[in-house]
Amino acid sequence: MSLMLAGLLAIGCYLGACLLLLHFLARKLPLPRPAILGLGVLALPLHGLVVMSQIFRPEGLHLGLFHIVSLVGWLIAAMHILFTSYRPVLALCLAAYPAAAVSLLLSLLLPSPAYMPLSRLAPGMEFHILLSILAYSVLFMAALHALLLSVQSRGLKHRAASPSRTLLKVLPPLQTMEAVLFDMIGLGFTLLTLAIVSGFLSLENMFAQHVVHKTVFSLFAWMVFAVLLGGHRYRGWRGQTAIRFTLSGFGLLLVGFYGSKIVLELILQKV
Repeated sequence: MSLMLAGLLAIGCYLGACLLLLHFLARKLPLPRPAILGLGVLALPLHGLVVMSQIFRPEGLHLGLFHIVSLVGWLIAAMHILFTSYRPVLALCLAAYPAAAVSLLLSLLLPSPAYMPLSRLAPGMEFHILLSILAYSVLFMAALHALLLSVQSRGLKHRAASPSRTLLKVLPPLQTMEAVLFDMIGLGFTLLTLAIVSGFLSLENMFAQHVVHKTVFSLFAWMVFAVLLGGHRYRGWRGQTAIRFTLSGFGLLLVGFYGSKIVLELILQKV
């Protein structure tokens, strides 16, 4: 099977699951949970095949911008299926699956312009890269969940006039949504902590390797999430406060990672 065909099939499964969910929501019918999750499960190995072929090359790791975007999209879809297996958050696929589909499409249509495979990584760098991608993906899911939580919160306050009242019917109670959000943030914060520590241990020259900006933004994001988790535990922070902190912390990660990748690869033509 060609990579293009595998990618298109995966995109079709992702979008098919979303359309199926929207169809049943519009008709106010019970959601076909097995079918929606099944389409996601079918998409994962196809998407994974494309990602592995793009990143793992005989000459080394290809960690270009759009390949990393696709890998993050795959992880988001995988984590959505994982969370949905024990939490009633099926509607989150309306954010997770399109994100995975768009990321995969970008990697197929827009190959990274700066190609320099990583073949001689310092000891521990593979572990650091893996942790960084995992942390980013989990916190991206937390940001998407925070947006959905914001829609739900506003819809409950203005139920009569809310255009999202159909969506509100399939979401779990607000307390459950907040519990899921802090589960994601706790996991993402732990992974981010390990990624930062492993980065300091494995990087020899932070300035020469074009990662000083990533490190600074990652540290600021780490502090934002640390304050949020501390405030939630000791001050009972939740609701809009949790949403604002989550989006702010992820925004810092977004600028630090993708902002630097865009400047280096697309503007300066460097890796």
